[in-house]
Amino acid sequence: MSFEAKIKELGLVIPPAPTPAAAYIPAVQSGNLVFVSGQLPSKNGQLVKGILGKDLGVEDGYQAARLCAINCLGAVKGLVGSLDRVVRIVKVTGFVAATPEFTEHPKVINGASELMQQIFGEQGMHARAAIGMASLPLGVAVEVEMIVEIK
Repeated sequence: MSFEAKIKELGLVIPPAPTPAAAYIPAVQSGNLVFVSGQLPSKNGQLVKGILGKDLGVEDGYQAARLCAINCLGAVKGLVGSLDRVVRIVKVTGFVAATPEFTEHPKVINGASELMQQIFGEQGMHARAAIGMASLPLGVAVEVEMIVEIK
């Protein structure tokens, strides 16, 4: 089954990459790698805002990271035309706006990681970092960037 068909089977809609809010582009290709700029948890123009451990719980963060990952895929697709060109998800980096006491960053970023594995199977297994932050752009709860190998 193609990755595009798998996305459809999962009932997912991959949106076009959002217009950047600053001086960058959503994704850039260098050789066979696509570097995706940090994507925010937005759907239909609505952002998931808040601080994990204060305003939001782990499940809220998980769903926000999943939205970020979907938006990352939108940036990849917008650049290369089809997600069937993906060879492997190489690395996912997740940033979590959290209180100093919050320590569940990996569980939050699992929202992005597990989605990559659902869509791409073995090729969705990746290196990863989950990093806590005092704040993120526009007050969002999570931001995710990734590196994707393409053919």
